Amino acid sequence: MFRQEKSTRKVNGPVEACVALQSTMLPAPARIAALLIAAILLASPALAQRGGGAHVNQPVVCVYDCPAIQTLTTEDTLKNFRRSMAMQATADQRAAFAKVSQYAEAAGDQLQAFRKSLQPTTSSELAGHALDQAIEKARASNQNFLSSFSATQKSGLLDLVKRLSKADSDLDRQIKALDQILPAAKPDSEQLASAAASLDKALASFQAEQLALAREMSILFDAADAGVTFSLPPVTNSVTIDGEDITIPTTGAVVRKSSVTPSLASATPSAENAPNIFSLKFVSDLSDVQQNITAILRAALNRSPRCGERIEIQQASLNPLAPASSLVVADLHFERWVCPSDQTRVSLGAQSPTEVAAGNATLEVKLTPSLAAAQLNLVSEITRVQAAGMLRNSLRSGDLGATLRDEIAASLLAALQKSADVKSTLPPVAQQTATLQNAQFQDAGADQLSLVLDGQLQFSDEQTKQFAAQLKQRLSAQGTAAP
Repeated sequence: MFRQEKSTRKVNGPVEACVALQSTMLPAPARIAALLIAAILLASPALAQRGGGAHVNQPVVCVYDCPAIQTLTTEDTLKNFRRSMAMQATADQRAAFAKVSQYAEAAGDQLQAFRKSLQPTTSSELAGHALDQAIEKARASNQNFLSSFSATQKSGLLDLVKRLSKADSDLDRQIKALDQILPAAKPDSEQLASAAASLDKALASFQAEQLALAREMSILFDAADAGVTFSLPPVTNSVTIDGEDITIPTTGAVVRKSSVTPSLASATPSAENAPNIFSLKFVSDLSDVQQNITAILRAALNRSPRCGERIEIQQASLNPLAPASSLVVADLHFERWVCPSDQTRVSLGAQSPTEVAAGNATLEVKLTPSLAAAQLNLVSEITRVQAAGMLRNSLRSGDLGATLRDEIAASLLAALQKSADVKSTLPPVAQQTATLQNAQFQDAGADQLSLVLDGQLQFSDEQTKQFAAQLKQRLSAQGTAAP
């Protein structure tokens, strides 16, 4: 990770030898190594040239980028080294952070359980109480972790601690906002869903700031720690529809859940080689798909044959539909044209097709994602038709409605397929063992739609170490630090 460069410059006759240890975006352990090398180089008597002249040839060592040769004294370098060492987590802090991550993940699980409880057939009161307890435990664990910081850590990590404290305050504000809605005799379902989505966003920010702080403290992945979260390299897929590029950013995380128990290992021979269980979560931002839904449907559904059914999509929208679906609303214009037969053309002299029916309609289609053989599918259902006469009947129960319903689902699926191909975002050791288990649409707040894919990984201890190493290498290549 270091590049050694030699350069010379003449200063009043003597030549000053300079060695620059350069690195862009070094992780904390590499920075420590660089500073240690610098300290050794500058402190070593063998490297200093003794003499009584005014000019002394001496290595000049710089860490990070070195646009110009700079002089660091032994005292400065050792001071920086000691400061970087003082930022590193103690063994107790590493163990505390494992608990912090575990409680935050448990809070996330409770939040998902709460969002599922918002269905009309269930009560959200019990789930809301459990969610409060999980959030409180996550915040208390985080405060305990921060209280363990030394004075040097508090000073050196001040900006990161401030960001985490702000995320903690936001999390507290969102859970209180949700608690204000729950006691109502008949809480508004839309308000609950919106408050839960905002809380989900605040919790994700809270976890992200925890990881940023942990990275700076060199809290590295330990195969024995449950609840530790890895952020995967973000990817952005794009699809071109009707000449327009539609982007779908996807983020992912891997969380160690547990180890296989001895009883399970004995019952399942293969479990001995895969004792570590990890959960996978991928979230794709579909806001660009939402903004371009009219163009997507026009490209797939618009048609204007000389004879037959003509369809024109005038306007369309795509929005979240609780608890795990989405709703497409399409305004369309329909026409039916009949071409004269050969006999009619001869007898009546008719040459052009004739319009025999026309009308406008609004079609609502519910889309629910599912997984079959690790492939994403969309189950489609017409939930509402607004039209008149024969067009209404044809859309509600006829072939026209079934055709448009299936074409809408197919057009959206084509746009989502790339974002569902998530295994390529994993390090090589994980690509063969990863399995996707669940897919759902989710309200990301303000009616912004996300596609969430959940899955699982099973690793042996050796594979776990390989996974951590490969992930760190990939993140470093992208200029992103890994926990």
